[in-house]
Amino acid sequence: MADFVEVVEASSILRRVEDLAARISDDYEGKEPVLVGVLFGALPFLADLAKHLTMSCEFDFLALNRFGEGGRARIAMDTETPLEGRHVILVEDIVDTGLTLSFLHRLLEARDVASIATATLLDKAARRIVEVPLEYRGFEVGDEFLLGYGLDWQGRYRNLSSLWAVLNLQSLTDDPDRLARLTYGR
Repeated sequence: MADFVEVVEASSILRRVEDLAARISDDYEGKEPVLVGVLFGALPFLADLAKHLTMSCEFDFLALNRFGEGGRARIAMDTETPLEGRHVILVEDIVDTGLTLSFLHRLLEARDVASIATATLLDKAARRIVEVPLEYRGFEVGDEFLLGYGLDWQGRYRNLSSLWAVLNLQSLTDDPDRLARLTYGR
């Protein structure tokens, strides 16, 4: 049995990102939204999404830290762009429990934004604890551990252009370069 399986090829990701960008461009015609990428995982998705938008937009970033047993979130790096009265599109790499996204919605609502929408590459709907709106969703995925296209393991593998499921996490722990040899040929 393989320890790693490519589950979404780079060409499929690109096609889906282009589709999402077309929908966003249509929905925000005549507006200039701010795309807020949630670091670090959303970076590849935000970059590709922005390249395919056919409208003017701005982008900014924020980063969260999780702490405590409850996994509470706090802002580690906030946006620099004033968001009051702006149309904001949160750009996430993956939404699973919904807790982080719910926190971000409350945060932005307190800043009196004109509107909030979410674009996520991946939706782990089966893990949802809190229902959150996902206006632009790339792929629904299962509960497997994924790497690539922004998703990492100990800071590694975010730069893969496709998505890989880790079927044996112990194998990755024992030999962190194993997937690198498979994907990069080294």
